[in-house]
Amino acid sequence: MKDTPGWASPGSAPSDGHPGASGAQPPEQPSDQGGADQPQSPSKWSKEQPPPGQWTAPHPQGPGQSPPPPPPGPGWGTQAPAGPGGYGGPGGGYGGPGGYSGWGGAWGPPPAAKPGVIPLRPLGVGEILDGAVSTMRTYWRTVLGISLTVSVVTEIVVILIQGFALKSSTTTNSLSNPSASPGEVSRALADSLLSSGAVFLVALLGTIVATALLTMVTSRAVLGRSVTTAEAWSDARPQLMRLLGLTLLLPLMAFAIIAVGALPGIIVAVTGSTVAGIGLAVLGGLAASVVATWIMIRFSLASPALMLEKQSIRKSLSRSVKLVRGSWWRVFGIQLLGQLIAGIVSSIIVIPFAFIAGALGGGGITGLVNGSGTGGFGWTFLIVSGIGSVIGRMLTFPITAGVNVLLYIDQRIRREALDLDLARAAGIQGYGSPVPGTTPGS
Repeated sequence: MKDTPGWASPGSAPSDGHPGASGAQPPEQPSDQGGADQPQSPSKWSKEQPPPGQWTAPHPQGPGQSPPPPPPGPGWGTQAPAGPGGYGGPGGGYGGPGGYSGWGGAWGPPPAAKPGVIPLRPLGVGEILDGAVSTMRTYWRTVLGISLTVSVVTEIVVILIQGFALKSSTTTNSLSNPSASPGEVSRALADSLLSSGAVFLVALLGTIVATALLTMVTSRAVLGRSVTTAEAWSDARPQLMRLLGLTLLLPLMAFAIIAVGALPGIIVAVTGSTVAGIGLAVLGGLAASVVATWIMIRFSLASPALMLEKQSIRKSLSRSVKLVRGSWWRVFGIQLLGQLIAGIVSSIIVIPFAFIAGALGGGGITGLVNGSGTGGFGWTFLIVSGIGSVIGRMLTFPITAGVNVLLYIDQRIRREALDLDLARAAGIQGYGSPVPGTTPGS
């Protein structure tokens, strides 16, 4: 077998009478080389040796022993040479194939790529929240533009509905008047329910539009790409009706589950003991609420699945169940934390505006607190409180939508290695490919 420069198998150290070609103590050659064409000597040395100061002859070791500890000095802790050459077998030195040397080198996976607002790896809770805030901060023109536009349009319609409903009916006076006839109370109650239903529907439509557009913005922000409002609208528009159906379906399902749980108590209250029936209805409603919460969390990722995967309502629900399976408590905790943060931010803004509106609207702060001045609130109260609502929605829409989308992406990274697809979409070359010189299956 021919000598390979720079390669030597571990063996006995040379004696003092056989120096190497470079003056340092060279390693012993493999014992399977023939001696017919070599000078007779106890050991044989390659004519080509590494330069002085970069090689130390291996010390004697028996079979199964680990390589000797290296001497201190420069060069240790660097990447091991690939290919034949160096201890540890083909493709690497000490520390394993293709990796870093164990002497001072850093083990562990390389840092994850971060083309956008999150690193492309499984995320922590803080990284999900930070990603939602970073999206709003980095792409504030688009994010706040969408949130502000939707909030202003929604609040204008709500103010008009509430203002004209209060002006054109005696709802408040009839409900607060103990001497009102049953007919007047019924009409006032119907007007109040109609007004509240219209306000709820308008607010729901605004939330759906904002969620759809911000979902597209956040998904592009993960790749580090900006998107205009027109582009976000173009991507989201085909799925808006499905998102509306999904958004209406989920609360209806929760209400139906709670109603079924309370139904036996209601029946008992109507046909038998009222006290026992009420108690049974309360217990049944609480138990059904737990079941409804469990189901709603399992379906909580259906909205981003519907928008980003262009799925139908049924398939988006099944996708959400698959992604949440085994991570219910984690998804529940992150969703709850995001809602709490959004609620706190909204309260900090809305409550002061409500007190200012109560003071300017004629009822005063005392009337706002005890409700005695509700009937005196007019356009001034509605407009001032509406300004607070606009600012609150403008800041909370991006938080809630961003947390939901990033939680969906995190679950797909954990279960489906979505980070590889995201890296390719972001144009990162070689992300996730094996390190050159590594041994497959090692």
